[in-house]
Amino acid sequence: MAREELIELARYVERLLPARLGAFAAQLRAHRALVSEPSMITFDGTSPRPAPRTRTSTPVDRAIEAAQSQLFSIQAEDGSWCGVLEGDSILESEYVLLMHAIGRGGAPRVRKAVEHLRRTQLPEGGWTHYEGGPPEVGGSVKAYFVLKLAGDDPESEPMARARRAILAQGGLDACNSFTKILLAMFGQYPWSKCPAVIPEMMLLPRWFPFNIGDMSAWSRTIVVPLSIVWATKPRVDVPAGRGIEELRAPGVSSRWSLEAVNPKAKTVKAFFWAFFFTLVSGFFNLVERIGINPLRRHALRKAEAWTLERLEDSDGLGAIFPPIINTILALRCLGYSESHPAVVSQIAELERLVLEGDDTLRVQPCLSPVWDTGIAVHCLLASGVDPQDRRLLDAGRWLLDKECTRIGDWADKVGDARPGGWFFEYRNVFYPDTDDTAQVLTALSGLKYPGARDEDRRRAAIHRGLDWLLAMQNDDGGFGAFDRGCDKEFLTYVPFADHNAMIDPSCEDITGRALETFAKLGLPAEHPAVARAASFLASRREPDGTWYGRWGTNYLYGTWLASWGLTRTALETDDPSVQAAATWVRTVQNDDGGWGESQHSYDDPSAKGRGVSTASQTAWGLLTLFAAGDFDSDAARRGVAHLLDRQREDGSWHDPAWTGTGFPRVFYLRYHLYAVYFPLLALSTYAQGAD
Repeated sequence: MAREELIELARYVERLLPARLGAFAAQLRAHRALVSEPSMITFDGTSPRPAPRTRTSTPVDRAIEAAQSQLFSIQAEDGSWCGVLEGDSILESEYVLLMHAIGRGGAPRVRKAVEHLRRTQLPEGGWTHYEGGPPEVGGSVKAYFVLKLAGDDPESEPMARARRAILAQGGLDACNSFTKILLAMFGQYPWSKCPAVIPEMMLLPRWFPFNIGDMSAWSRTIVVPLSIVWATKPRVDVPAGRGIEELRAPGVSSRWSLEAVNPKAKTVKAFFWAFFFTLVSGFFNLVERIGINPLRRHALRKAEAWTLERLEDSDGLGAIFPPIINTILALRCLGYSESHPAVVSQIAELERLVLEGDDTLRVQPCLSPVWDTGIAVHCLLASGVDPQDRRLLDAGRWLLDKECTRIGDWADKVGDARPGGWFFEYRNVFYPDTDDTAQVLTALSGLKYPGARDEDRRRAAIHRGLDWLLAMQNDDGGFGAFDRGCDKEFLTYVPFADHNAMIDPSCEDITGRALETFAKLGLPAEHPAVARAASFLASRREPDGTWYGRWGTNYLYGTWLASWGLTRTALETDDPSVQAAATWVRTVQNDDGGWGESQHSYDDPSAKGRGVSTASQTAWGLLTLFAAGDFDSDAARRGVAHLLDRQREDGSWHDPAWTGTGFPRVFYLRYHLYAVYFPLLALSTYAQGAD
């Protein structure tokens, strides 16, 4: 693209911004000044590519070629990739409970989900929320209830073992708010003791200190339909003898208390907000019992309309499991028949998440094709695949088809910025996110179409995506996931915020990925967006040289992305902060040469960097060393050897533990393709850097 066109593009985007976004407008003015100087930005729609290297058929080269072949062998005909995304037992439990709630409790798939729960019970009795983790009370309660509904004998050894584990953790009253509301539907917990999730919050204006726009996108999609359920308080009959009253721990009260609602309220400020919201919740529960709710009908209509609107061109509300479940329940509570198109469509979207085997089934939390395709293309390009390879060009066209071109919830906080960016799933147009957008931009920047039409389309999408990503940068210089400025910390003390994900503040890993994208697109270190992102990461670096990982487990993930992004843009490889990160990585290397980190590090920082070695986390550890210019140390060589020794015959690797994060301390993930493309990226980077 010509320099004049870049200047005009910057001027156009600046004109779109309202005056109230003065800081961001100033950033764009600086961007315009930079692109006015040809020597300071060189982006022409294609990122610089590494010089081709001659293959010498070393073990590393052969491993790279095998991984490439494996990735291409599982590419879909449309050009995309979509790996299995695995969550914990709450998915199967809530799937079964929903089926009971809508009268399908006897379906064959329900029996298979129940069998999966039987087979995943821990030896100590309960069910865990990550591989190798301890029993988790909410998931254990739901699994126990499902098994009892299925007719399992409560006096059998597995059920007695589960019951002991649940009671040892506090029983029903130790569950989180969403679990309590679900149990209340079945008459297993008092509605009056559940936190108030009032639909009247839909009526609060944007200027009010608390409104639905201040919640994270995922909380918003969970809570709005849930408010309909809370307001209508449905009751699902449970056969005699199938209830779970025995899970109420002796001596534990179900009354609201500050400690029970918010044990994290350790400061005076936190204590105030926790106490305030607890009182508010109690007040609305009292009002509910009295029956004084003059705005209820209007609020329900607004919640209903909001939900239905966001089902358009989406794989269910938010395209993720919890909102889909809540939407089905909410529509049924509002009187929608089971045959209504909206209900039918949501049940169909739920069933698409099911992976069914001969005897068991699993439920995925969502589908991840845009994420998987963006990373796969990036890693294949980094491994030396021709940018004009037909398979990669097909993947690029598929990604271009997934670009968001309509206004979503994000626009409430970003004024008049035009649509652009990408979401995570097949369809989720209301909720593009910065992480996927950055990854897709990085992938597209490395492609080169031979035809003008495809090439012009690619470049235009990159510019729209970059504009959108810049618009989403927070005032602190970092990036959240779905919204700009979603950081009102006091909302974390709302009683139903105990899923630990009420807000969407800046996080280190996405900010590091954004920096890599900026480098790929030619933004220099002097660019305001780059400088502010680098400053944010500098402010969030921990004393031992690490960075927290919000969306991957944990410090190995955050430290890799932060150090990699910084060394692509703002810092040299010998910078002390980068070297400190590499030093930490060396100190936590396992005896087998690999790296691993358990989700326990989210609860106990002393566990950071500690865990069974996995292929993906070994790749992250190696990439941190490579960011620091270390290709020749014993640690680097041992890490590479670990990957070479554990590559399977088909070119893939297997992660024995989970390495993905949904909500820290609440919900974790295993991305099955992480154990393929990240080792490929690490080995390819090593091959280039070691030359």
